[in-house]
Amino acid sequence: MNIHEYQAKELMRSYGVAVPEGKVAFSPDEAKKIAEELGNGPYAVKAQIHAGGRGKAGGIKIVDDAEGVYKAASELIGKTLVTHQTGPQGKIVRKVLVEKASKIKKEFYLGVVIDRARERVVIMGSSEGGVEIEEVAKRSPEKIIKVYPHPFTGLKTYHALSLAKGMGIDSSLTKDFSSFVLNLYRLFIEKDCSLAEINPLILTEDGKLLALDAKINFDDSALFRHPDIVQLRDIEEEDPKEVEASKFKLNYISLDGTIGCLVNGAGLAMSTMDILKYYGGEPANFLDVGGGASKEAVTQAFRIILKDPKVKAIFVNIFGGIMRCDIIASGLVEAAKELGIKVPLIVRLEGTNVEEARKILSESGLSIELASDMADGGKKAVEAAKRVS
Repeated sequence: MNIHEYQAKELMRSYGVAVPEGKVAFSPDEAKKIAEELGNGPYAVKAQIHAGGRGKAGGIKIVDDAEGVYKAASELIGKTLVTHQTGPQGKIVRKVLVEKASKIKKEFYLGVVIDRARERVVIMGSSEGGVEIEEVAKRSPEKIIKVYPHPFTGLKTYHALSLAKGMGIDSSLTKDFSSFVLNLYRLFIEKDCSLAEINPLILTEDGKLLALDAKINFDDSALFRHPDIVQLRDIEEEDPKEVEASKFKLNYISLDGTIGCLVNGAGLAMSTMDILKYYGGEPANFLDVGGGASKEAVTQAFRIILKDPKVKAIFVNIFGGIMRCDIIASGLVEAAKELGIKVPLIVRLEGTNVEEARKILSESGLSIELASDMADGGKKAVEAAKRVS
């Protein structure tokens, strides 16, 4: 789960991580009032969307006074902001963060993330802040300093000191920097984050360390432990189809292709997307209906897939292990009839009672193309989508 910058900064502040003074505004009038409460400018007015690259896209404005804040907020709120992370469709700006602009002496990068190859939490720091960390890794990998705290003992002061030295933090700031890093790590662990990133971490002209930007993502599987974090979810920032799928406990991720995928099991779903790409097609989604694949789950899955206007064909790839294939086939037929599916439907079933299942599908009266195996199904789905296109 992602949250907005202003929410991430509020969380960081509660953990003792220094952030600029500021508040979120939902209207130009509210933005102006916040600026007046903050005192003399200049101010930063920052569009709040779940995407990076806002500055380059015109989503961050520096202004001198409260009237400038009002004007900047008027220009941003309601605007569709297109960045390299939003895609060409962009995201609508519904709120802005108004905060005191900082006088920057030096920019750094600081982030906490999971290193899945090492199966450990890694804290990364760099003397090059304000740019994508991937760019730094590609151009100057030696400038990325990493420490791996032990899962049992956690992050220690010597880890933070090692980071400070590698990042070129002045010795007079090592105590403040150590507290900064230790508090960020504590937030990461206690709130079950998957990412806690500050880019840039700045040193101000008056010698203070501040999180000028903040990004926090959370592990969805741990949200049951954090009802306070769940309250921060902004479904207006999410794909409506993904929001709908979550209501029915379907694992759905929208993609850019033309072939809808309905699969039971995450591993099989990944393999299904691979086979479509192998034959020259592009999946329109990742969709795992779960091991049970009940009629209700299948119906909702079809409904969500069909909401995507890009879908030209649907590939159903089900392994009947937990559920019998004949029961799954009956559910498929009922769901297809209920929804009146008009795009080509390619079905591959394997498992218990598969012959009975194929008979049910063949005698359903529906235009269903049966596949002998996954490769055959993938090939047929790609060909069907091309015919419709």
